[in-house]
Amino acid sequence: MKNIEPKLVELLKQGYCTPQISQIAKKLKEPGTTIHYNIKKLERDKVIRSYKAVFDYKKIDAGHCTYVFVNVSSEDYGSPEKIAHELANDPRIESIDICTGDYELLLKIRTKDIDEYYSLMKEIIAKFKFSKASSIISLNQVKSEFVRAA
Repeated sequence: MKNIEPKLVELLKQGYCTPQISQIAKKLKEPGTTIHYNIKKLERDKVIRSYKAVFDYKKIDAGHCTYVFVNVSSEDYGSPEKIAHELANDPRIESIDICTGDYELLLKIRTKDIDEYYSLMKEIIAKFKFSKASSIISLNQVKSEFVRAA
């Protein structure tokens, strides 16, 4: 049988997931049609923006997780959204938050290992001229996307 797992994982990362209506109906003891109607309403109202699979990241070569606090350059200080939207195009950057306090951005980066992380950081620091970047490496993730790790 053809192995399409890498392609499938990439699509799942992008939100190509659907809710399991029958399992939700059973858990809530409500008819599937009621669940379906309410989910569609939540989607229409943009309460639900996307669906995402929660992975065992080590098994998909993305087991190195680092949180990076960033100070943007003085030229970009007034528009961190511009940089955030550009950074969002990199699939290794899982999330980007615009912050208050000592840093302007918080990045969550997933790479295969420390070498790939180092290469990415050199690339984005040079491209965006960050004035400072502080990293925190995650040693073990207990909960992700509201799902407790087993």
